[in-house]
Amino acid sequence: MLLLHEVHEVAGAREEEFDIAFRDGLIPKLAESDGCRLLWYARIAHGSGPAYTVVTYTACRDATAWAELADRMRGGDLARWSSEVDAMRHGCEAKILAPTPFSPLQEIDLATVPTTGEEHELSLFMEDTAWPFQGGLAAYLEKAGTLYHQELATSKQKRRGIIELEAAFQPLYGSHATNEVVLWQRIVNHQALLWMLANDLPPEATAPGTWMHDALAVRDRWQSRILRTAAWSPLY
Repeated sequence: MLLLHEVHEVAGAREEEFDIAFRDGLIPKLAESDGCRLLWYARIAHGSGPAYTVVTYTACRDATAWAELADRMRGGDLARWSSEVDAMRHGCEAKILAPTPFSPLQEIDLATVPTTGEEHELSLFMEDTAWPFQGGLAAYLEKAGTLYHQELATSKQKRRGIIELEAAFQPLYGSHATNEVVLWQRIVNHQALLWMLANDLPPEATAPGTWMHDALAVRDRWQSRILRTAAWSPLY
């Protein structure tokens, strides 16, 4: 399974049109074949980053399915859709991702992904993008797959977790910078998140043996996005 990850800088006055283009245009067109599906359509939460920014994840069954989608966008039945969407945004950054070995999500049965655009409750996600030290990708993956994974599992067991890891991805070779990992995490405790945003972390949260402390041995650059799914996002 491959994931097409896109960050769209949408023109403010055309935000609603952009939504409609994906909901009523792309989702049903992708449903015409079994190779690709739009999974998540999410906006940066107000006040937490650049305005009118949309993040999308599109699943492709394999490299062949991705190539077919690229052909449809370049000169096939989705070429006009692609051109119209380009006119609604200032820019778009894209990369092809694959699940890391420790990712809870490894495969998705694309036949089960909704294609109707029905509305549902909203969800918040924290998308962390980390850049391990040069030459240290393997060390980061090993530590994240053990220490970070264990910390989240312990927090969930004790019912004091803020986030739950749904997936972890790394760029496919040749499609983006290789020294990068993307963590896709559901926010399960909004009140705890609010507390974290308004307060310094307690000393025990950054003590030796914790992820916040020990991960500094494998990376010291990362960014977080707080994203809210659209009411019609296929997955949420």
